Amino acid sequence: MNMLVNGEWRTDAYEATNEEGEFDRDETSFRDWVRNDPDAEFPAESGRYHVYISRACPWAHRVAMTRRLKGLEDDISLSIVEPVRYDDGWEFSETHPDPLYGEAYLRDVYTRADSEYTGRVTVPVLWDRERETIVNNESREIMRMLDTEFDGANDVDLWPEGHREEVDETIDSIYESINNGVYRAGFADTQEAYESAVADLFDALDRWESVLDERRFLAGEVLTEADVAMFVTLVRFDHVYHTHFKCNRRAIHEYPNLWNYTKELYQLPGVAETVNLDHITRHYYMSHDDLNPKRLVPTGPDIGFSEPHDRDRLPADLSPALRGDAAPADD
Repeated sequence: MNMLVNGEWRTDAYEATNEEGEFDRDETSFRDWVRNDPDAEFPAESGRYHVYISRACPWAHRVAMTRRLKGLEDDISLSIVEPVRYDDGWEFSETHPDPLYGEAYLRDVYTRADSEYTGRVTVPVLWDRERETIVNNESREIMRMLDTEFDGANDVDLWPEGHREEVDETIDSIYESINNGVYRAGFADTQEAYESAVADLFDALDRWESVLDERRFLAGEVLTEADVAMFVTLVRFDHVYHTHFKCNRRAIHEYPNLWNYTKELYQLPGVAETVNLDHITRHYYMSHDDLNPKRLVPTGPDIGFSEPHDRDRLPADLSPALRGDAAPADD
């Protein structure tokens, strides 16, 4: 796979699996924090920060979704890379230009931050316009910063007091088995590694199917960061992971609770606008030529995220912005 090595682009420098054939995800490199403190190294100032994302990527999607739910569109600008990633990595185009520097590739943004950078070029990226550097490229941490350090237009708290420990434990729990689990299955190089990943994945899905029979959301009656993290995988599952990553024991629309839960989250104000199924399907099926050499893109499945759901049978504690009482801002 492709990466930067001492600031130079290489197409043969990164191995995605270990000696056992298991998918091995690298840790992200930029790990500074924006703080709601005027004396912080990176203070939470409206208009100072920019987010680079891909609509195809679930890790970037969780950041875009948090930004939208919080109503931070006027505070943090956003731009999108092209969905299909070839040998030169994430790229900009006339359709999706780099609004800050006019760069051709996201890797050029990385080398602006560190001319000797070694590592993968990933989304999301939280960029500081003032210092002209990357603050952070770890999706979970950017999601938390947007949630807790900025005051958005919407009165939405995705890490509420009284639920914080459970939210963090849930995010940990679903990461390896579900969020990363689909990748562990899809990129496994051995049958044993693949079957282990699939077993973990569907054990976890079965567990949460049971939990959601009695709970409106993962942590109870409130929508939290854990639900954002879960949703970005579930919304891609039937269109991509089920077939492309061979996670085909069962589709999400065959799970009554998980499917209705996915539809409810999709229908929350502003969320549907963060979902681009065209970008999602084209990215996976056209970018991974080792898994899909002819780069043919499926035309299905024909399922409706906007169809009615049954989650109103369970109690919920939603803010007016999440109930639809406040109109979301435009991107």
